Amino acid sequence: MNIINIINPSSTFSSLASLFGRVGLSAIFILAAVNKIQFYEGNAAYMASSGLPSELLPLVIAFELIGGLFILIGAFTQLTALAFAGFSLVSALLFHFDLADQIQFLMFFKNIAMAGGFLALAATGAGDFSVDKKLNNSRLIKVKGESQN
Repeated sequence: MNIINIINPSSTFSSLASLFGRVGLSAIFILAAVNKIQFYEGNAAYMASSGLPSELLPLVIAFELIGGLFILIGAFTQLTALAFAGFSLVSALLFHFDLADQIQFLMFFKNIAMAGGFLALAATGAGDFSVDKKLNNSRLIKVKGESQN
């Protein structure tokens, strides 16, 4: 038994772990987008109080919702995960950098942890249960079919 690499990257367990990891990483952003829609005015005021124009809120909502759905279904996963890693770091610095406040301290490092999760997802890809895998398989089939002609 290999105690360093206990999960075979091509195993069903690895594919399920990738799927559940994507569900967890996407859920917080999908829910955050819904919250921003429900409490639009309050979120716009919070952005403005942090020095950002509240006119950016629709873009943030679209990014969180569409990007969250991309991560959930495993579409454009590596690019989207890199974008979310950057978004998480910027959000930590802009909105949660008051490290003397215990809640902001926890929120800051939650964002840092999410950025790490997104970087790991970007490095490994979405796994077998994803749109990316289906698209890659269909491209491989098409390329193999063309090379046989």
